[in-house]
Amino acid sequence: MSETVQTWLVERSYGQSEDLVTLVYATRDGERHVKQQFSHRMLFNKEVTAGRDVPADRLEAVTDADTKERYRTEAGQMAESHDPDEEV
Repeated sequence: MSETVQTWLVERSYGQSEDLVTLVYATRDGERHVKQQFSHRMLFNKEVTAGRDVPADRLEAVTDADTKERYRTEAGQMAESHDPDEEV
């Protein structure tokens, strides 16, 4: 069984030309993240939650210091304001 890590929604961005929505979930310390892309249509059928357990091997390191700080701040705010399974 793969180890999972609690992550928090830190970014939701909308692509202009490809009709894509990108969700970024990051660890509370802002050190690691995972990106997921969905079409607008697919996202209507998917529950977007404040938190998500992600297999540790799917997480990537955040290398930019400013991004790391932003993710740390956003993940902290999300964790303090929402339950992980709460729709946002």
